[in-house]
Amino acid sequence: MTPKQKYKLDTQLKRANWNKIKPNQLDKSSFWVRLNESSLADDDIFQGLSYNFAAKPPPKALLSEDTEDKKKKGKQLRVLDGKTAQNLSILLGSLKLPYDVLKERILKCDEENLSLSMIEQLVKCLPEPEQMKKLSKLKDEFDDLADPEQFCATISGIKRLVPRLNSLAFKMRFPELMQEVKPDVVGVTAACDEVKQSGKFARLLELILLMGNYMNAGSRNEQSVGFEINYLTKLENTKDRENKQTLIHFLADTVENKFPDLLNFHEELMHVDRASRVSEDNLTKNISGIKKSLHQLEIDIKNFASVEGDSFAAIMKDFVNVAKEQYDVLHSMHKKMLALFKDLAKFYCFEPGKYGPQELFGDIKIFIKSFQKALKENAKIRETREKIMRAKGAREKAEREKKEKIARKKAIVDMSADDDQEGVMDNLLEALKTGTAFNMQREGRAARKRTPRAAGERRTRRAPSFQAREVDLSKSYFKSCSLPRDNSIEMPLGKDTCTRQYNNNNNMSKPKETCSVENGIEVIWDF
Repeated sequence: MTPKQKYKLDTQLKRANWNKIKPNQLDKSSFWVRLNESSLADDDIFQGLSYNFAAKPPPKALLSEDTEDKKKKGKQLRVLDGKTAQNLSILLGSLKLPYDVLKERILKCDEENLSLSMIEQLVKCLPEPEQMKKLSKLKDEFDDLADPEQFCATISGIKRLVPRLNSLAFKMRFPELMQEVKPDVVGVTAACDEVKQSGKFARLLELILLMGNYMNAGSRNEQSVGFEINYLTKLENTKDRENKQTLIHFLADTVENKFPDLLNFHEELMHVDRASRVSEDNLTKNISGIKKSLHQLEIDIKNFASVEGDSFAAIMKDFVNVAKEQYDVLHSMHKKMLALFKDLAKFYCFEPGKYGPQELFGDIKIFIKSFQKALKENAKIRETREKIMRAKGAREKAEREKKEKIARKKAIVDMSADDDQEGVMDNLLEALKTGTAFNMQREGRAARKRTPRAAGERRTRRAPSFQAREVDLSKSYFKSCSLPRDNSIEMPLGKDTCTRQYNNNNNMSKPKETCSVENGIEVIWDF
């Protein structure tokens, strides 16, 4: 077997705390023998590991006292104790059947009129065999006995009563037992095959081995040939340097970006969830219980003494033949399941006695859920980062537009203050196109204080005023220009007058300002 690559790190990383599998534990058919995780090596993975996983330095309630038993009314008990008699009385009161009818149903194994719960309660309430014998001898004094003792005396003539009732209960419970046990065997068998044959799960283990060997450089666990499967549940225990994410998040991110075909690896492990709920001890116990009950039933049939009106032997013989066939099939399935799990234990190098199906498949199930959860959390983190970036971009854009607006206003003010500056016309055009010039004019007029009119006084139009200033007639900006929409400034060549018009809110046009140039003097009339 080729030795594993040894890594040299600039900084110590947090360790992948797995239990290292020793080379002498490996079998030539083991999973770890055929791995070549170095083929997955990538500088991005190693840099990500180095960056993200750098090492940094109630009182119990008091029980009420038992009350005194009430004195029994009626006939006095002769054999049974008070508790047994009381339990039988409760059961017989719920059945409301004559004792002879109940005895006949037991002899005929009448499953239509005998429920499983009734039989189980009867087995619990029956007195000890010695008491039953004593009561069978008191049949001649039947009328002097209490009701529970009369019932016991009536059914005491049925041979092997308790084993018969247990066999009858087993027959009624058998289909349910098979329905409980068989799916568990099928689930574990299928899960063993899936875990061993899944190529995507194997690639994930290979990637985890690569990451762990890189992180463990310089430690006792470096150059590991493999790790115990239960390490999969410990990936989330290794946190990054900021303690915000874990190794399982890094693994999920790496798979999503580098190996997206592995994201649905859980689809190759469909029976793992079912197998994780199967206890091998309970499964073996149930199968052994079925075998034991069938064996006991065969003994009862052999020892059965034929009695008129007793159908036990005939009914149970047919049942035993059918039940044994089903049990043999179940036993073969269970045997195959154990062989597959033993082979899987050899494949992944663990002891099946210490690490059973419930533990193995339970750990894989936890890993699947943790991986899917990490994918969702990574997506949320990316979404949050994108929102922050968008908000930051919007703030920067708003600040930039605000600065540009202030610069444009400043340019217009500078244009009015300095007649000799170059590019005046360009600034004017920009102000007119954006509407800034009109906004400034409206804001200036809105700021003027108006004297309120007295009541009844008519509004009078103020006399026009004008401003005059010197202009240079040789300037090129008095030739012509066009404004957006209905606003316009026109100054054909050779003309000395300029008219500005605009539309008010009622879409009615009227002259607002007229300027004329006469002998180098610009006169601006304000109406």
